[in-house]
Amino acid sequence: MAAAEADFDLVVVGGGINGAGLAREASGRGWRTLLVEAADLGSATSSASSKLIHGGLRYLEHGEFRLVRESLHEREHLLAIAPHLVRPLDFLIPHVPGAGRPAWMVRLGLLLYDLLAGRSRLPRTRGLRLDRPPWNAGLRPGPRRGFLYPDARTDDARLVLVNARDAFERGAEVRTRTRCLGGERAGGLWRLRLCRADGGEEEVRSRAVANLAGPWARQLGEAFPEAPPRTRLRLVRGSHIVVPRLHEGHHALLLQNDDGRIVFVIPWLRETHLVGTTEAVDRLDPAGPRPSEEEIQYLIRACGRWLERPPQREEVIWSFAGWRPLVDDGHASASATTRDYRFELSPRGAAPILHVFGGKLTTYRRLAECAAERLDRRLGGLGPRFSHRTPLPGAEAPVPAPPPGLEELAARHGCRWPRVASSAAELGADLGGGLFEAELHYLQAEEWARTAEDVLYRRTKAGVFMSEAQRREVARRLAPEPGAGAPGRP
Repeated sequence: MAAAEADFDLVVVGGGINGAGLAREASGRGWRTLLVEAADLGSATSSASSKLIHGGLRYLEHGEFRLVRESLHEREHLLAIAPHLVRPLDFLIPHVPGAGRPAWMVRLGLLLYDLLAGRSRLPRTRGLRLDRPPWNAGLRPGPRRGFLYPDARTDDARLVLVNARDAFERGAEVRTRTRCLGGERAGGLWRLRLCRADGGEEEVRSRAVANLAGPWARQLGEAFPEAPPRTRLRLVRGSHIVVPRLHEGHHALLLQNDDGRIVFVIPWLRETHLVGTTEAVDRLDPAGPRPSEEEIQYLIRACGRWLERPPQREEVIWSFAGWRPLVDDGHASASATTRDYRFELSPRGAAPILHVFGGKLTTYRRLAECAAERLDRRLGGLGPRFSHRTPLPGAEAPVPAPPPGLEELAARHGCRWPRVASSAAELGADLGGGLFEAELHYLQAEEWARTAEDVLYRRTKAGVFMSEAQRREVARRLAPEPGAGAPGRP
């Protein structure tokens, strides 16, 4: 079978941030691309992160200088191409002599952070006195010295979504709730077996395959017995809690714990703080990762070491956990395991498959760019680079100032919010948690939302702030409609 008979140039399996990024990269550079996701876009690791776009200050301790430099440069790109989703955030490190890393080590690490960042739109790191407002807000008496450094935060699940949406608008097909059962080579192509949610199966033919299944990358790779992967993964569970606001001010805290690890306290939605994360070696479970009570108490204790009023167990509004599929580099400590990514490209010949392991949210765009260029050595025809400078959906133009009541809508959709509702009168019924009827319809029609969880905990976080009755009402409204099809083009 000739390569010209292929349905696609590239099939990307895995709709997390790396898969969505590669689908955007490949379709935007001229390849016929299919993105396949077994569940919902960003439904695993990519919606359960600490929501940070950062260089990884603590990775310097483990000598990950290349990764930190790349991450800091990618932070700059993402601040430019998705300013509605990636926003600057200051981090304060309180310091007490004898508690945590010595001051000289922290300052040296921050100077190196500045050096690796190069020219940046964010300010440089600096030292602070903590015996005066506003930087002492919420802290226990004691710390008189601190350090301030800039990074950025994001809505991780929506970052996945806008990458997939951009890929779709550039010609890619996006199929959610479609499982790849494996494939075999025939006639210079991959013949892939796909299983839809209704149980129906189909076959597609592609010139190449990219395995970006995250925690399931090894299992998926074994479904391609002609080119199985060799890399081993280490699954590390990271847990987080959401609690009522713990301190005044818009800055985040980086707290050094007594076990040498760090915990972030990050301003979040609706006067809350996001606290995380833990690191526990885990194994795949069909039920998915869940925060243990021990991890929740660990995060509360870490806050208690530094904060005047730490959260109480009964104040935890929400908790969640995600698996980080890290490349197993042999380190005994989960904290020391690399956050870098690794490629395995099948040996020379027709129909390559690229297995991708590891990576972090911040470096997804560069990972996608490198993956596409690695495949291009075998496929050819890749167009010029574009993703580092081309705005993502919602950032194509300045965001129009929203009227009262539509601020959360604008924060989620950027300059596209008028497509959802151009005035409060168009919002329709208030479903709770900042979600309105008009947005629910939009998420179904344009963003592949099919279930209440898709809407309430990924495309929005409205479910965190809803009553159980409100969540049930959203589920009722999302019941399948006859003839419901794929999202349309804007």
